[in-house]
Amino acid sequence: MYKLKANGHFDYQVEKSSDELLINGEKINADIRQLNPSAYHIINDLKSYNTEVISFDKETKTAEIRVNGNIYMIAAKDQFDILLDQLGLSNLNSTKVSELKAPMPGLVLKLFVNEGDEVKKGENLFILEAMKMENIIKSPADVTIKKLKIKPGDKVEKGQVLIVF
Repeated sequence: MYKLKANGHFDYQVEKSSDELLINGEKINADIRQLNPSAYHIINDLKSYNTEVISFDKETKTAEIRVNGNIYMIAAKDQFDILLDQLGLSNLNSTKVSELKAPMPGLVLKLFVNEGDEVKKGENLFILEAMKMENIIKSPADVTIKKLKIKPGDKVEKGQVLIVF
């Protein structure tokens, strides 16, 4: 069983066994043909649907699909995700960080963020030059920048707090 959320608003419960498909408890008798690895043609209740998987992220269980020219964002939860939600354990994997410390001594060359910016995990924060090499320091998690304790040209020591989230 899967719980799907389309565009953050519409909820569907989908169950698939070897011979039938149930959506919100109703049996669906659709003719589904795969055209290529990412495109399908579906006929259901005398209506035709051309679908294409634009992107799929297996880790976050999200997909972007196009149906007859309209794009939908789909988020899925399987029975294990649902159980973790029920037990209150669904956010254990999200990283909690409150500050970023200098990984090595060096010179701050360029900042990519400002105070108040919302930054996603993996986005560039600043460039730190150390041992004649430029190192791009990236965000360790989805965060909001509360305080920048550095500016271009600053020399920093290993372990020094550079950014407060």
